[in-house]
Amino acid sequence: MTLPDADRDLVTAELGREPTPAEAALFENLWSEHCAYRSSRPLLSAFDSEGERVVVPPGDDAAVVALDDDTYLTMGIESHNHPSYVDPYDGAATGVGGIVRDTLSMGAYPIALLDSLYFGDFDREHSRYLFDGVVEGIGDYGNSIGVPTVGGSVAFHPDYEGNPLVNVACIGLLGADRLVTAEAQSPGNKLVIVGNATGRDGLGGASFASEDLSEDAETEDRPAVQVGDPYTEKLLIEASEALVDEGLIEAARDLGAAGLGGASSELVAKGGYGAHIDLDRVHQREPNMNALEILLAESQERMCYEVAPENVDRVAEIADRYDLGCSVVGEVTEGNYVCTFEGETVVDVPATFLADGAPTNDLEMTEPAVPDRDLPDVGFEEAFEGVVGSPNTASKRWVYRQYDHEVQVRTATTPGDDAAVLAIREADTGLALSAGADPNWTDTAPYDGARAVALENAVNVAAEGATPLAAVDCLNGGNPEKPDVYGGFAGIVDGLADMCRALGVPVVGGNVSLYNDSAAGPIPPTPTLAMVGTKAGYDAPPAALAGEGTLVLVGDRVLDGESPARLGGSEYLAQFGGSDRFPDLPRDPAGLVATLADVADRGSTLAVHDVSHGGLAVTLAEMVHDDAGAAVELDAPNRGSAAALAFGEQAGRAVIETTDPHGVSEAFDGVAPTYELGTADGSGRLVFSVDDREIAPEAGEIAEWRRVIEREL
Repeated sequence: MTLPDADRDLVTAELGREPTPAEAALFENLWSEHCAYRSSRPLLSAFDSEGERVVVPPGDDAAVVALDDDTYLTMGIESHNHPSYVDPYDGAATGVGGIVRDTLSMGAYPIALLDSLYFGDFDREHSRYLFDGVVEGIGDYGNSIGVPTVGGSVAFHPDYEGNPLVNVACIGLLGADRLVTAEAQSPGNKLVIVGNATGRDGLGGASFASEDLSEDAETEDRPAVQVGDPYTEKLLIEASEALVDEGLIEAARDLGAAGLGGASSELVAKGGYGAHIDLDRVHQREPNMNALEILLAESQERMCYEVAPENVDRVAEIADRYDLGCSVVGEVTEGNYVCTFEGETVVDVPATFLADGAPTNDLEMTEPAVPDRDLPDVGFEEAFEGVVGSPNTASKRWVYRQYDHEVQVRTATTPGDDAAVLAIREADTGLALSAGADPNWTDTAPYDGARAVALENAVNVAAEGATPLAAVDCLNGGNPEKPDVYGGFAGIVDGLADMCRALGVPVVGGNVSLYNDSAAGPIPPTPTLAMVGTKAGYDAPPAALAGEGTLVLVGDRVLDGESPARLGGSEYLAQFGGSDRFPDLPRDPAGLVATLADVADRGSTLAVHDVSHGGLAVTLAEMVHDDAGAAVELDAPNRGSAAALAFGEQAGRAVIETTDPHGVSEAFDGVAPTYELGTADGSGRLVFSVDDREIAPEAGEIAEWRRVIEREL
């Protein structure tokens, strides 16, 4: 990839001369889609990012929200999609490392990771190879640095075959007095690189992430993939804590996309300053590196700090204590962004023009088509086994058992429930975390599917008794130069933004990853959302049945007669073929979520589980176990087919096991419909009847169907 002619003309006009090779390479990377959001920036104003608890909105390495006056959280999310196709282990591992360093940049300590992963069909050998490598990379890196991976999602869809997605979110914790930003503070302050030595790995990673994957990407693009060292990252985490403890950092930026050139220019530009950087002073691990390599290498485990001159020696002492490299590479100035190498000036450009001057793209879009109704004819028992045993709805235990989700001793609700819950003892608060998306939904209906993604994450949080606080998103799309692809991408942006606004949840940060195209075609538009919510205390109702209460379904508009039964976007259609429109969503999503959070925390509530992927059938299958079963009947004449009632995936529903069904109905009166499904018992069997069609599998049989991923891997 080279600097496009139109961009070169803009740069030449601004500088009054042709750019040097190093300048051209810097502009190519910092003006790439990956760094500059040239195609997505015109759409992102749809999001509401302000709120009374928002301390640092989008624009920094991570967002910051307040739990109380003294305790802040950081939230960030990143994609490492292309690298994870080329090298699944290192691509995924360094994605974890990068988002953790974004957390350090704000003065925070990383306390949780969530990974949302998307692959081609599970029955394809190559998909399983990528899946295995990605999970191993995330597990090895997160486990080694001592940060628990507590949640996320996994989805399989044929259109990810040539381009998987690896989206990783990180939550950090800090005191209000420890906040650091990426905005340079004062001319004369020094720029210091702390961490690993710079090598040639990851060269051109930002531009590589801004182009379609070719058929031979696994071999040709391997040099663009970074190589991680989690043990150095762990030292960097502890060193960062020490530096912030002593108040030695004025501003900070992680060395990620575009390496030193990206981090240092963005840091000084954000403060309205320039810099002078001596590239010869950067500590290196490979001989004979040239200026361009030093500037753009994306070697991992490195931070750029702005440090007052009188504190430089102390920073070096702390770096040495943790066996980390330390280089004073330059200083903040009032002038241009200037880099010298071997006595020659190789870069001399306005910092704000380099960091913020990329023009936006004016692209055409077409509206996605609305699918026709074409339903398969499948027996109810066959459909139940097929949907419950699909890799998309099956148990993900094989994944999360590879992660240490209890390190740091905060995890009160572990992976496997609707959301994880962490004990934030510093604020005496429980923190619920959910992340994910469903490509079947957004492939069928980008706008409504994205609305459902936002609502589902909010319901996951509310099912733990928590009230949603804030969210970050990772917006993944194909080549935006294709009008149908850009139209689908615009749909997920608007859908996510509209539902988060309706829920009153500010979207405080995020990431955009476009050009996720390959020889196999574009990916489905994929709006990963990571949401957190807060609650008093750390206890939450389980998703598994107690076997002692009445089962109440809340939020189902089909059973209430408000909406037609639809199967669009369902795993049922993905398994057996056909098409349909996407289901309607609740009238009052904010009221539903708030009421669910309240009911979930009642003493009469024994279990809560959201209804989403796979529909009501999968929800009930996940709730039963050897010691608790249920007898459930849907008496719904004229409400649609048994398949639609059992497998339709209208978001915004939950099953509540309660000893006070009347109280549940009263709570939701005027907010969302309720329906008594039946009773839980100690049978260890699910007796499920819909329109005179009945199945009655035992919990052990269901569990075996749901072990498909473990059996294959």
